Amino acid sequence: MTDGSGRRPVVGIAVTAAARARYVDAATVERLERFADVRWLEYDGPDRTAGPPPDDAESVRRLREFVPGLDALIVSYGSPRVTGEILAHADRLVMIGDTHGDRFAARVDVEVAGRRGITVVDTTNASSPPVAEWALALSMIGLRNAGALFRRLVAGELLWPDRTAFLADLGYLNGELTGRTVGVIALGVIGRRLLELLEPFHVDVLAYDPGVPDQLADAYDITLTSLDNVLKRSDVVISLVPLTERSRGLIGEREIGLMRPGTVFVNVSRGPVVDTEALIARLRHGDLIACLDVVDPEPLPVDSPLRSLPNVFLSPHIAGVTAAAEPRFFGLMVEETERVLAGDRPRFPLIPREQPPT
Repeated sequence: MTDGSGRRPVVGIAVTAAARARYVDAATVERLERFADVRWLEYDGPDRTAGPPPDDAESVRRLREFVPGLDALIVSYGSPRVTGEILAHADRLVMIGDTHGDRFAARVDVEVAGRRGITVVDTTNASSPPVAEWALALSMIGLRNAGALFRRLVAGELLWPDRTAFLADLGYLNGELTGRTVGVIALGVIGRRLLELLEPFHVDVLAYDPGVPDQLADAYDITLTSLDNVLKRSDVVISLVPLTERSRGLIGEREIGLMRPGTVFVNVSRGPVVDTEALIARLRHGDLIACLDVVDPEPLPVDSPLRSLPNVFLSPHIAGVTAAAEPRFFGLMVEETERVLAGDRPRFPLIPREQPPT
């Protein structure tokens, strides 16, 4: 790939050395090098960090001096935010990509980039397929209250099922997913993949997402409704809500109280979307089953009641963590970079939206 003068495009990648080792595989770098010259800007730091990107003067200076001459800039863990100050030094830039922006462009000022005609993309959804799969798995685990049975098995009980007793116990529903009503809160990439996974189970899907068009309901044969209706009418409620200032505490004491006895509540999104203390209070009544991949706070304190309640199944924020997903973030970004540099539209563009809490 060259421009009219025969010059190959230049792609710069700003990332910690640890994140490069974790997410960037040699085969994908070779693919990138087939159509572009590659420059690296490595920062110190871990392979994954929470919170806002670094903003110290030295990190910003290094990025500012890195961008001249780049046609595309890929940022990830360790990179400062690409602001107007940085972009003022970008004389050739046509694309910025964030491999782990969580669809919020925490590392990119999308509005400023847009005014400069720079395309911004994000490949966070590389982990969406396994998150959707884990949401489905947790739903089935919850319907059987398998977490409680596992606790009893490892405690030494024989547990040859007395089916009559199990069926009489609200804590064990002997539940099948087939034919149930499933509530899905948020219909982004994860939610839409989950809808595909649910199809063979012939479930009725109630969904809440004010940002999606009615045509989506027709396309997936689901019902868009209010959050209250999703909570009141579903056998399984699955939270896929990204964390913003508006979504923090979205599922509070009132909302938790709307769920019927025997409901399975699954959270694979972000812990602070749910009021933890209110959830614990409801779980102590024994009429709700929770399967949680995310909690608030994280890591979960060793003395948290969530660790010992029999109607709780926990996993340590692993929904999106698979061997296949790790290199996919960078792999998708290389595909996007090739598209944009060839003059084509990206598959995963970013537009300005509400930022996550800092």
